[in-house]
Amino acid sequence: MRKNTLYVTDMDGTLLDNNSRVSCESAELIAEMSEEGALITVATARTPATVDPLLSVTHINCPAIVITGAAMWDTRLKVMNHVEKMTATTAGEIIDRFRDNGVDPFVYVVVNPSHLEVYHGTEMNHAEESFYLERKSLKLKRFLLGHAMTQEAGENVILIFGIGDSGKVIKLADDLKANVDCSVSCYPDIHFPGTHLIEVFKTGVSKAQAVERLAQELGVERIVVFGDNLNDLPMMKVADVAVAVENAFPEVKEAADIVIGSNAAHSVARFIRED
Repeated sequence: MRKNTLYVTDMDGTLLDNNSRVSCESAELIAEMSEEGALITVATARTPATVDPLLSVTHINCPAIVITGAAMWDTRLKVMNHVEKMTATTAGEIIDRFRDNGVDPFVYVVVNPSHLEVYHGTEMNHAEESFYLERKSLKLKRFLLGHAMTQEAGENVILIFGIGDSGKVIKLADDLKANVDCSVSCYPDIHFPGTHLIEVFKTGVSKAQAVERLAQELGVERIVVFGDNLNDLPMMKVADVAVAVENAFPEVKEAADIVIGSNAAHSVARFIRED
């Protein structure tokens, strides 16, 4: 590892192993390096509800970039900051376009700096149900299925998220990009073939923007990022060194400066140690 370097890794398919966990070896290496002063963090689509328990074994000493850059998570104080909320008018239009395109949105609302509420309908496809069941009992997040959003909730939307048939989701993403002032991230679901994920945020929100802001706040001279999926491409473009894992999508490996081993081989932590 090098001094004055910020190491930023995606989580799913990159830092996390095939069981969606930080392996024991990766956790030990990152904890050791963090204790030695290394600046290591994550940039992920996940919310603090899943990020915080997953990172608890790493003892990182930098804020985590969560919700694809729509917020930062202070792992010590357990609060979000740099929260990027969209206007109620924009949120309403996005929700309408989701439904017009046959995609039921998960609408994420900031309740307080430590907690989110998630609105969604009661009917779910297989991918949505799997997503919900894995998260329904977590702290820091509460699902409200079949509930109408209050006016206050509509004014505190941070993310509108969907999982569905790739054709429908890609069509929705194109519709939003053409007609609504917002940031859209659309990419394949690595767990369910034929399914895409879509995340919609306030204009300007991205992993890249959050990485650059964090690097400036920390005063580092060098940025190294790690990724595997299409939503990692923006932050790879702003890095001094862009690293793809072996299991990354072809477009990601093509954009990378270096390709390392797979996510199942503790490759990110090993690379940082040897850098």
